[in-house]
Amino acid sequence: MTESDRRKRLTGGLTAITALLTLGMGGTADAQDAEAFAPLPDTKEINEARAELGKKLFFDNRLSGDTSLSCSSCHNPATGWTTDEPLSQGYTNTPHFRNAPSLFNVSHKTYLHWDGRLEGSDLGTASRDGIVEAHFMNADSRLVQERLKQVPEYLQMFQDAYGGEPYGGRIYGALGEFMKTLRTEGAPFQAFLDGEESALSEEAKAGRELFEGKAGCVSCHSGPMLSDSKPHALGVPDNDLLESEPERSVTMLRYYSSFGVPNYMNRSEDVGYYAVSKDDADIGKFYTPPLWDVGQTAPYMHSGVFATLEEVVDFYNQGGGDVANKTDLLQPLNLSDDEKSSLVAFLESLTGQTPQIEVPEQPDYSEEAPAKAE
Repeated sequence: MTESDRRKRLTGGLTAITALLTLGMGGTADAQDAEAFAPLPDTKEINEARAELGKKLFFDNRLSGDTSLSCSSCHNPATGWTTDEPLSQGYTNTPHFRNAPSLFNVSHKTYLHWDGRLEGSDLGTASRDGIVEAHFMNADSRLVQERLKQVPEYLQMFQDAYGGEPYGGRIYGALGEFMKTLRTEGAPFQAFLDGEESALSEEAKAGRELFEGKAGCVSCHSGPMLSDSKPHALGVPDNDLLESEPERSVTMLRYYSSFGVPNYMNRSEDVGYYAVSKDDADIGKFYTPPLWDVGQTAPYMHSGVFATLEEVVDFYNQGGGDVANKTDLLQPLNLSDDEKSSLVAFLESLTGQTPQIEVPEQPDYSEEAPAKAE
């Protein structure tokens, strides 16, 4: 897809968003339900053997260069498939400069990462990116596959799942298959959409009306994923850790260099989608995150600057931050304290159960050279 085609795809929903705003200000409830909200899509078809292999790999430190990290280091099920740190850990001596996105429902995302630099349709490629990128796990996939070949349990699991030995594409594919299983489960609003009227409290129902109407949240958070899958400039401030922990800025500048960001050495702020598009109008734009399970994925925003949903609502209530290209969709909301509380209650209704994942033990290396898989 060319950059021109991609930008057309990114902006093609303007008419639909305008319609949503109109509905939020006075359309019928039936029309709002049809346009603004929809149940989560069904689970995609899953190869169980590959997903089980991917689950074990997801928690295995051998997938990182120095064996210090696993995928779960930044995407922990106990903290909503993300981390409870404002900015993610990153590889040894390269702490990251953004908040780790949650993996809830990741198989239904259109674009991945805060700057949308990867298509959401290929989780295998996203897994490769996480393993080999210097600021994530910094591993040579050839080294990783040789490590796994020395583990009899993995040899058997790869044989069962793929009919052969471990190698890069199979490793990435298994991780992608596991990520298909990471879904919101038991969210009250999901039950409400399925027809269970009592699943929402009266306060949450009032918050839903605000979400669609006065607060205008549906302008960006709509549809099955509660996201328009587009980048917007909101004026969210960078995290102070970028200044106080210089290694994070070093990671950011290295990232800019690898993406060919113009004049990157003179940039001290997170430019967001601009790193992908190179269009000045995109400086400071970040992709709209889905809102399912938002109650267990704090801290919030690309920079992790808001610790609570109350802080997020206050930010939007004041009309966002101060940035030259801020989206026109953000205006001061003038919500009362009760209205802000109702909006938070609705957001909390989008949150399901904490994932109950039994973390698998890392299988041992063989004391002898393992037999070659057939």
